Amino acid sequence: MTPPEVETTLQESSNNQEEINGYLDSEDLDELPGDVEMSLFDHLEELRQRIFYALIGVGVGIIGCFLAVKPLVQLLEVPAKGIKFLQLAPGEYFFVSLKVAGYSGLLVASPFVLYQIIQFVLPGLTRRERGLVGPVVLGSSVLFFVGLVFAYLMLIPAALNFFITYGEGVVEQMWSIDRYFEFVLLLLFSTGLAFQIPIIQILLSFLGIVSSGQMLSGWRFVVVGATILGAVLTPSTDPLTQSLLAGAVLGLYFGGIGLVKVLGR
Repeated sequence: MTPPEVETTLQESSNNQEEINGYLDSEDLDELPGDVEMSLFDHLEELRQRIFYALIGVGVGIIGCFLAVKPLVQLLEVPAKGIKFLQLAPGEYFFVSLKVAGYSGLLVASPFVLYQIIQFVLPGLTRRERGLVGPVVLGSSVLFFVGLVFAYLMLIPAALNFFITYGEGVVEQMWSIDRYFEFVLLLLFSTGLAFQIPIIQILLSFLGIVSSGQMLSGWRFVVVGATILGAVLTPSTDPLTQSLLAGAVLGLYFGGIGLVKVLGR
């Protein structure tokens, strides 16, 4: 062969080798690292242990939050400025304290519960899927807490201000502490769950179920769905709170489309 032909042959060989290496790397990503055979009994036993540890973590979190429940109650009363709370039945504040401690304890223990879930499902994940676990868990946790802050700083004050203004000069504002905390806790956690929309979009795109173009093409249905979701998730019936939550859902949805697009999906 002449030198140019040799150089061409070497280049083609190098390209083929790169393709083979890329294929092998792709195959490795779809393999189960350290694959260990486990019987059905072993799986059930491990599931029992993980659930047991998770329940212990939740129990410890609830007890800890109950011991410090008074500052938590006072913190959640801050958005209702100038409102006097009443205990309308014996033990009402005690049961409110249990509710607040339960929700707060679950929130505090959630990282430990997530850790137990991950440890249980991790052996069945491929290397590619394992690479998604960290970002998904971190992103989900951050978005949930952002949802709580958004509800606390925006949704709850807006809803309470609407109700106070609407009844001003007609009724004296004295609220049942049980009904108030039922409203606040439901709105907080429903908003935190609604903020998981971008995570769901990313997972669906990586599973090859929906692409960013398909998500964008269905924006009309999303607008209707966000409006319905805002009405369902908000425990109040005021249009302002529902509109704020629906607007947040839409912003999260289109932001999720942008993330999926950036990720090349």
